[in-house]
This record gives sequence, structure tokens and C-alpha cells, in this order.
Amino acid sequence: MSRYAEPLARLIEELKKLPGVGAKSAQRFAFHILRSSDEDAAALAEAVRGLKASLRLCSVCNNVTDVDPCAYCANPARNHRLVCVVEEPTNIESVERTRGYQGVYHVLHGTLSPLHGIGPDQLRALTLVRRVESGEVDEVILATSPTLEGEATANWLADALRGFPVRITRIATGVPAGSDIEYADEVTMARAMEGRREL
Repeated sequence: MSRYAEPLARLIEELKKLPGVGAKSAQRFAFHILRSSDEDAAALAEAVRGLKASLRLCSVCNNVTDVDPCAYCANPARNHRLVCVVEEPTNIESVERTRGYQGVYHVLHGTLSPLHGIGPDQLRALTLVRRVESGEVDEVILATSPTLEGEATANWLADALRGFPVRITRIATGVPAGSDIEYADEVTMARAMEGRREL
């Protein structure tokens, strides 16, 4: 039996589902919300509801957006013939911080991970193949993290795209092996983009 009232215990259980949030952090967040004003608690609840109701995936690149196509795909000033493939929408910000990349993106929403049952069919890679197949892409930059899964995903994508007349490059190892691309600083990410190589 929970030592907290049912609504509080339920909130704690839901907060524990968030990445990086353990039991103590979930309790701290729940009690903070409990102590917050009714207006602040309602604003938080509405922000979560609005997030789920208003956001969707871009029909071109799979980025999370409230407009379709997303701001990157709709921007005529960007180079639509240069596509940077990333694992997650959060990785786009890491590339954008370099201020040197002016192409567009393709978001896979994960990496290959046979141990977790994630194969090519679970990734959003088919739309990338279609984009390349259309002949409207000159270069695909594979900017997956230099982890075992990220490398496997980059190699699989390179093989899937090899039959098309497109340049396939991989970001350089300016991003440390075993780390996540989301945490790369501007200089490291800039060097990784500049040092990309053919696959």
C-alpha cells in the first residue's frame, strides 16, 4: 500500500516514467506541483495536453512540428539537396548550433537495436529512401551518434542508399565515441560536420 494519497502516488508513478527521473526526483517534483498555485498546476497540465494535441511529425523529414512541413523543410533559403540524417529531433539543435549547416534534415526517431527489437522497419528510414530516390538529393550526411547502434544504423543506411546517385558521408569522429550527439558542444559538432567522410 502506498504511503501517499492515491492522486499523489499516481502522479509520482507517472513522473518516474520520465527519462532520468527516479523515485526521489519524482516525489520532489510531485510535491512541488502540489505546493504550486492552482494556476501554475493548471498551466503545466495544459502545456502537456497542448503538446500532445498540437504537435505532429513533419511529412517530409519527421521532425516534431506544429506546422507541416516544418520550419526547416519550408525554408527556401536552406539547401534542400543536402540532407542531414539524425537519430532524434533533439539532435537537430546540436547541428544548428554550429551555424554552418544550411541543409535540411531527416529524423529517424531511433537507431537499429536488435537487442531491443528495433530493426529497419521501426525507423523512419523509408521516407529518406524515397527522398533520395526522387533525385532531389545530392548528399546525405549520416549524423548518427558514434555508439554501436548509431554506427550500425549509419552503415545500414549507407548500404540502403548506395544504389542511388547520391553522395553519402558520415560525420567525423569529433563527437567522442560512445557519447550521444545531443550533448556535443558547438566546436565539436562543427568539426564533426567539417570532417565528414564518404562511406
